[in-house]
Amino acid sequence: MTDLRALLGIEHPIILGPFGGLSSTRLTAAVSEAGGLGSFGLYGYDGDRIRATGAELRALTDRPFAVNIWLPRGDEVEPNPQHTIFAQALQPFYEAVGVDVPARPERYVPSLDEQLDAIWEIEPAVLSVVFGVPSAAVVEEAHGRGIRIVGTATTVAEAVALAEAGADAIVATGAEAAGHRVSFLRPAEESLVGTFALIPQVVDAVEVPVIAAGGIADRRGVAAAFALGAVGVQVGTAFLATAESAATAAHRDAIRSTAADETVLTRAMSGRLARGTRNRAVRAIEASGTIAPFPMQNWLTGRFRTPAGEQNLGELQSLWMGQAAPLAGFDTAAEVFAELAAGVPDAGREDSV
Repeated sequence: MTDLRALLGIEHPIILGPFGGLSSTRLTAAVSEAGGLGSFGLYGYDGDRIRATGAELRALTDRPFAVNIWLPRGDEVEPNPQHTIFAQALQPFYEAVGVDVPARPERYVPSLDEQLDAIWEIEPAVLSVVFGVPSAAVVEEAHGRGIRIVGTATTVAEAVALAEAGADAIVATGAEAAGHRVSFLRPAEESLVGTFALIPQVVDAVEVPVIAAGGIADRRGVAAAFALGAVGVQVGTAFLATAESAATAAHRDAIRSTAADETVLTRAMSGRLARGTRNRAVRAIEASGTIAPFPMQNWLTGRFRTPAGEQNLGELQSLWMGQAAPLAGFDTAAEVFAELAAGVPDAGREDSV
């Protein structure tokens, strides 16, 4: 198995989890500068915004970094007349932050082709993907430009599909992880495998490097991941709680005050299953029984979540966090990184295995 450090051009096998909507160039660069792989989530970014983000990252670091995209699953809805019905159901939240009920847009998200055209221009070291398998054309184009492809799996079958498609490495993400469950072969509710069970089975099933994600927030989690056969870790919540992240103060406070058994899986905020805390918005939307399909729901809630974030109203934000949230005890990215690096065993430092 190829050593992850050599494969990705990094010093330590530690990867920042990409946050769709919560990424910051400051945090991405901080992790890359520390010798890991900083990641930036590009969900919802159009071509111009991707180019601007790439330029900002280049100005902050000359180290390798990754960008992340959501692959279309084929079940995404386009703006349609139902938009108004679902928007009106969320009217109390718009009123709470002082904005009007949003009119139907021309599109909810930019096209994959538009995003890829911009990604090829900024040339990240790594393109990571969620919610699917990249096409042969995408893999070929990336490899032709020297860009590594990292896929994300929630089951063994998904990992095998990604490896067969040419992914250079696979993030095996357990059900403990924060944010969206990125399953694509079966419904997310039927793909909830814990990290401890998932990692060794994926390691046994594929020949490419496996990166562990989900429930890892300190040196103990890193050591456990390597003991299970992973050659790297991807960490989200612990970094999300740091000053360099784009999370609001209310979000960071929620991470530190939410017990592991208080996180929930919900479709309330985006229309897709995701792990976070059950705040006022989640409780009310779930109780209403009115949840638009993805990405309509994500766009609609985004119209109140953004101003809620600006007003630091945690009860109206998407407070994504994993079950290891109580272990997120450091205030800076450097402190988190040092803690994680302390858990990497000597075996993980070999040039090859």
